[in-house]
Amino acid sequence: MPYEPTLTLATPEDYRFSANLGYLMRSPKECLHLIRDGRLYKALPLDGTPVLEIGADDDNRLLVAFADDRGVPSEDVRAASLAYIREWLDLDTDLEPFYRLAADDPILAAAASMHKGLRLIGIPDLFEAMAWGILGQQINLAFAYTLKARLVEAYGTPVSCAGDTCWTFPQPEVIAGLEVKDLLPLKLTVKKCEYLIHAAELIAGGALSKGRLQELGYREAEKALVRIRGIGPWTANYVLMRCLRMKDAFPIDDVGLHHALRHVTGSDAKPSREEILRLSAGWRGWESYATFYLWRLLY
Repeated sequence: MPYEPTLTLATPEDYRFSANLGYLMRSPKECLHLIRDGRLYKALPLDGTPVLEIGADDDNRLLVAFADDRGVPSEDVRAASLAYIREWLDLDTDLEPFYRLAADDPILAAAASMHKGLRLIGIPDLFEAMAWGILGQQINLAFAYTLKARLVEAYGTPVSCAGDTCWTFPQPEVIAGLEVKDLLPLKLTVKKCEYLIHAAELIAGGALSKGRLQELGYREAEKALVRIRGIGPWTANYVLMRCLRMKDAFPIDDVGLHHALRHVTGSDAKPSREEILRLSAGWRGWESYATFYLWRLLY
C-alpha cells in the first residue's frame, strides 16, 4: 500500500530516527519488528493488532501509517497506538541532563557523542521484558535472539507486515497454561522453562503487574522482582530499565557492560564491582541510560 501517514509525532530536538533504527537493526533474528528501506514496521500488542509503518521527515517528526488493508482504525486504537510508540521509542524523556553529565565523564563522553539522538528503546510489556531477561541469562546475545524467535514463533501471533510476517509476543496466559515439556523442544533449559512459566503465572493471575512495580520505586521494585524464582539482580534491573524505565536501574553484573568498560578504559581485566561503582559514581540517577549507551559501543 502507498505510504500515507495518518499520525504525526513530534520528537525531542536531540532525537535521531536513524540512530534508533541502527539499534533496532542489531540482530537479523529479530522477529517483533521489521525494517525496510528506512522504515520501521511493528504489529502492536493492542486490540485488533494494528500494524504500524513508521518513518521520519526532514523536520525529525515521526510519520506513522497503519500498514494493513483494514483501513484506519478507531480513535481509541489510534490513541493507544500513539501512546505505545511514545513509550516504546522513549520520546518523552528529556536527555539534556544526561548529555551534560556524559560530556564531562571520561567513560561516557565518546558513547554519548557517537550515538547522540539514541533513546532507550523499551519493552512496554512486563511479561515480554521478564521473558527476554530470563532467556538471556548466561548466554550470548545471538543465542538469546534465537531462543526468543523460537518462543515467539511457537506461541506468539503472526501478522502480515510489509510483505513479510511480524509477530506479537506470547501472552502470559498462553505460557502460564504450558508445562515444562511443552517448552523443551525450543532448546530451553529446564530451569528457564520453569522460570518463564512461573513469571507468566504471576502476571496472568494478577499477583504481579507493571503498575504495582511502578508504585514501589526502584529499590523496592528490585526487591520484589528478586523474590521471584529465576529473577536475580541482573534480570530485575534489566526489567526495571527496559520496561519500568527507572533511570537509576543499574545491571551492574552485566557482561556487556563489563566488556564496554574494558573497551573504554583499555583494560584487559574484568572490572571489579568496586571499580564499576567508582567509574559510575557520576552517573547517579542516569545509570540505565549510561549502561544503554555503553552497550551501544558493542552492538
